[in-house]
Order: sequence, then C-alpha cells, then structure tokens
Amino acid sequence: MKRLIILSSMIASSLCCADGARLVPTEHNGGNKTPGANPLPNWAMGGFIRPAGANPVISPNPETKFYCPMRKTMVGWQESDTFNPAAVVREGKICVLYRAEDNSGVGIGKRTSRIGLAETSDGIHMTLRESPVMYPDEDNMKAYEWEGGCEDPRVAVTADGTYVMAYTSWNRSIFRLCIATSTDLVHWTKHGPAFANAYDGRFRDFKCKSGSIVTRVVDGKQVIAKVGGKYLMYWGENYINLAVSDNLIDWQPGLDASGNIKKLVVPRQGYFDSQLTECGPPAVITDHGILLFYNGKNRSGDAGDKRFAANTYAAGQLLFALGEPERVTGRLDSPFFRPMESFEKSGQYRDGTVFIEGLTLLGGKWYLYYGCADSRVGVAIYDPSVKTPGDPTE
Repeated sequence: MKRLIILSSMIASSLCCADGARLVPTEHNGGNKTPGANPLPNWAMGGFIRPAGANPVISPNPETKFYCPMRKTMVGWQESDTFNPAAVVREGKICVLYRAEDNSGVGIGKRTSRIGLAETSDGIHMTLRESPVMYPDEDNMKAYEWEGGCEDPRVAVTADGTYVMAYTSWNRSIFRLCIATSTDLVHWTKHGPAFANAYDGRFRDFKCKSGSIVTRVVDGKQVIAKVGGKYLMYWGENYINLAVSDNLIDWQPGLDASGNIKKLVVPRQGYFDSQLTECGPPAVITDHGILLFYNGKNRSGDAGDKRFAANTYAAGQLLFALGEPERVTGRLDSPFFRPMESFEKSGQYRDGTVFIEGLTLLGGKWYLYYGCADSRVGVAIYDPSVKTPGDPTE
C-alpha cells in the first residue's frame, strides 16, 4: 500500500518567516509560582485578551430570513445559535465565517447548520450579511449535507487570493471533512470530501472533521504555505493527524506502518485535553516551528484536569518541528484560553466552551475568534509587543 512519507530533509530556510514578519512571542517568566498564574513559553503565542465590553461579537438573530432550497421555504437560518467561526483578511478587513443553526430541531446535531459571513474593520464591530454563503443546496453535495448542513469552517487564503475552506458536511449519518474554494468569500465551489481520492477512495466515508491548513506570514499577510513542496493540513477531532496535498483540494492522510490513520497527538490523562484533541484555526509557521492551536476537552474525575469542570472545552498550543512536521517539540500543559465569562458557560453547551477556529493577522495584531458555549461568537486579541500571560488557571 502506498504510504505517506514526509521527508526529514525539508529545507528549513523555506519555512522561515519573511523579513519583518517575525512571530516570536514575548518571553514569559516560567518561574512565576503565583497560584493560577499561566506564563507561556517563548514558542507559544499569546496571551489573548478579550476586549472589554465587546463580546460576544456575533449573536443569533431570528429576524434574518433565507429561502432554503432544501426545505423549499423561508427559514430563520441563524435563529437559534451562531458559533464556531473562521476568520481571514480581505481588502483590509477581517471577514468572519461562522456556523449558524436554525430552529428545525432540538439538541446538539439535530438542527440544520449554514455558514454566514460578517466583516469588520476593527475586529470587533461586525456587519453581517442577510443570507448565508454556504448551505445545503440542490448541488453535488446534497448526499453529504442534507439535512445536517455545513459546519465549523476553517479558512485560509493563498498568496494569489484564493480562499480555501475546510468544513464539516453533515448528513446526520456521517460527518466528513470537506473542501470548498472562493475568490470573494461569498460564492463558493464545493469540492467534496477532502480524502475522497486518497488510497483508491478508502477514506471517502471516513468520519473526520477539523482541518487546519498550514500558513505563514509574508509581508504582514497570513497566507497558505508549502512545506517541502507540499501543502500541509493538520486535522482530526479525537486525535490530531497530518495530511498533504498538491492542489489544496485532494488530500492524502498520513498512515502508520499498519495502514491505519497515523495519530500524531492524542488526549492525555489528567490534563485539560484528556478527552479529545481537536484542531483549531490554520496553523502558522513561526521562527520556532509550526504552531498549531487546538481545542481540548476535559474528562471528569481523576482522568481529567481537576482545575476545570468536566466536559470543559479549552484551548492549547502545539509546536511541530520545522523539518519534521509530524514531530511534536512543544505542548502546553495548561490551556492558554479557557471559559471564563458568563457567555462562555451558558447557552447550548453549558459545561463551558471556548472553541477556537479563527485566527488572523491585521495591523500587527492577532485576532482569535471562537465559539462561546456553542451559541455565540467571541474575539480575543494578542499584541506581540505586549507581555501577557495566558488565562489564569484558577
């Protein structure tokens, strides 16, 4: 069987950031013993600060209606919940693509999801489109998206302005990681399951989600990067894996010696990520390696981190080696971002959730967009010029 091989001889110099685009975070004092203090290592990014009085930045709106080609009627497409956003810069503005649920069902996974679009000049105040830009339609994805819809986008852009979305299609039977592309963020071409053509279609119906395409900063802009001549995408919900591509549409997942999906990162007993490790926003190449943000879910009792409630979703960071993108060289033991505000502990997911999917660079600052308890969208901002710890752990 054909195996995925990542060459260790990848040229490290091809992975360095462009001049003027260094992403080295401020050093933190690792010896700080203050209870609850959360200093970050020099390879990590952050901390991220919630702007006072700004959140949530996107909330449900029962007034916006949309003619649904699936239901053949007008629906309140973002009536119930708005959450799990992607983010990317276009024409000097941050564009946020977020998951919205109607009121067609009761309970998580029972409604129909569509993807909406908002834009902002300051990262906080949003202008929202009246209609979704991605939704289950009478198209080539009908078998994959009816009636669950389109969920949890992650979006990155190529240097020539092609936007690539990794999202989850949900037909209420199998969830699949799918790819779509656009040049304007409004009109999208759906290309189907990311792994449909890999290994003679073996993984076409494989249950998978959460694709984080690797990016880099060039002349102050975050764009999709090649590593060793290939595009890379970290992906996975219960564990984190790596896939490669030549065209950003067809992806080949990594396999182990037995021909099974190769698990690079798995949950850890006793930690905030003890139940799952799920990829977050597009990864970023830094001076230290490939930095991947991810979402961790906490188990109950001794199996989890007792500092946090059972089932809490909090965010971690991983560092992969520059020339060996399967090899982990750094991992936070405490989340750098966790549920703290009331809107992060209420709504559809009351155990507490900050679910990160959008990370983008504008004006020298990093904007992190996240789902709040599966019900709202929030933002936190990191200024590399300011020394800031992660969220306190107590």
